[in-house]
Amino acid sequence: MVQTVNLKKAFGSRVLFQEINVKLDGGKRYGLIGANGAGKTTFLNILSGKEDATEGEIQVQNGKKVGTLGQNQFEYEEYSIFDTVLLGNKRLYDAIKEKEKLYLEEYTDEIGDRLGVLEIVCCEEDPTYEYDVKITKILEDLGFPAAQQNELMSTITGGDKFKVLLAQVLYPKPDVLFLDEPTNNLDIVTIGWLENQLQHHDGTMVVISHDRHFLNAVCTNILDVDYKQIREFSGNYDDWYIASMLISKQNETDVNKKLKEKEELEKFITRFSANASKARQATSRQKQLDKLNVGEIKVSSRRDPSIIFKQKREVGKELLSLKNISKSFDGELVLNDISFTVEKDDKIALIGPNGAGKTTMCELIVENMKPDTGDIHWGATIQNGYFPQNATDLIEGDMTLYDWLRGFDRKADIAEIRNCLGRMLFNGTEQEKSVKSCSGGEKHRMMLSKIMLEQPNFMVLDEPTNHLDLEAIIALGEGLLAYAGSVICVSHDRELLDVYANRIIEIQADGTIIDFKGSYEEYIEQKA
Repeated sequence: MVQTVNLKKAFGSRVLFQEINVKLDGGKRYGLIGANGAGKTTFLNILSGKEDATEGEIQVQNGKKVGTLGQNQFEYEEYSIFDTVLLGNKRLYDAIKEKEKLYLEEYTDEIGDRLGVLEIVCCEEDPTYEYDVKITKILEDLGFPAAQQNELMSTITGGDKFKVLLAQVLYPKPDVLFLDEPTNNLDIVTIGWLENQLQHHDGTMVVISHDRHFLNAVCTNILDVDYKQIREFSGNYDDWYIASMLISKQNETDVNKKLKEKEELEKFITRFSANASKARQATSRQKQLDKLNVGEIKVSSRRDPSIIFKQKREVGKELLSLKNISKSFDGELVLNDISFTVEKDDKIALIGPNGAGKTTMCELIVENMKPDTGDIHWGATIQNGYFPQNATDLIEGDMTLYDWLRGFDRKADIAEIRNCLGRMLFNGTEQEKSVKSCSGGEKHRMMLSKIMLEQPNFMVLDEPTNHLDLEAIIALGEGLLAYAGSVICVSHDRELLDVYANRIIEIQADGTIIDFKGSYEEYIEQKA
């Protein structure tokens, strides 16, 4: 359905990718992956026509409709929620609105002729005359009751606006679907609904996501942006990951073999090049050495972070207890008489729908906020480390990355500070840049560096995976699993929850909680 021909994108002398020739077939759902900055969003924008390529062209099969997930959540503030979704089919929207306007005018033959033309348009775009039923249903599935759907977009939150944009691109069922981070701002339930919708998409789809579970659930193929090329793999993300690891190991073996051969040749040349009787042999070996190209076989250009959480001291018998905690905002009850105790080795996934009060719970636990009623008690031996949801807003200023991190522990060993940054892929040069120049993903890696430096024995993490790429999320899961302390972590990344969590606390719509001892998978099975 879509094909690229000799595609290249460069910004000045910096080439993102070049000589890209891929064919995107109907019935296939492609996951577009790659390291941050590799050019995933740029490639998707070129495919959808939002951005021009430096060289080459995009060919879309004639008559195929293309749908692109909007990113500007404030573009439709003066439209109703329902009309915003209807705008996903602009031709139908314009025809319906013009018909409504003409019906209010005094009838003339000219108006009658125009209404006839508009009726044909409506029939072409909505043959079953069910657009209103379909839109109402999809919005209800996303949590917008029929009574709310005529309210303006300006009246709903940013997360809800994003849901409406999802409905807008899904409602027309385009032949070609381009989605950039569709799971952002969505809770686990809504992500599950979206997976089901996309699994039934009959056309071509290309999606960017850092949610491994989502990619595994919806993708039939993977497009990997690496080394300025885009390579296609059959299968989902896990299939690609296993294949890439095998390739990496094989390449490593080949490279080590070549390095050993190169080393032996170099030794021979050094020993015998000055010996007249061996000169011819040495020359022959030199030619062999010149032909050896260790860099021929390339492994992935990605670098995996190394997230290692240590604790300075062991915890005592008491860790954390909440007793009869309640919290309201503007008269609306968010947390309702909540009590639980955290035991040693508890690694808790704090889950719930958007707006349920997960961040409020975290802020109460670390005592940045006071409850209306109830008590929070920390054990005397506890040193907690906190990753706030607004981490990107807190990391700012002109200081270098090194100085920012050093400011949290002036007594820390210089080498350890640099190691913490290095584990999060900030090399020596990058450690000297200012924190204000960091991207969202880099700031989240900075916050993880801070927690590694502090070495707490209890961690409270509120959406730490936001802005992180897949490699960093995998490393975070491994770090949490190996961590000897206790954890409370808020995340919508189900693969991450599956890796580390041995206890699930879900905040309900009424502000109460379900406290389940077991893995996330076991919890879902029990609920089902």
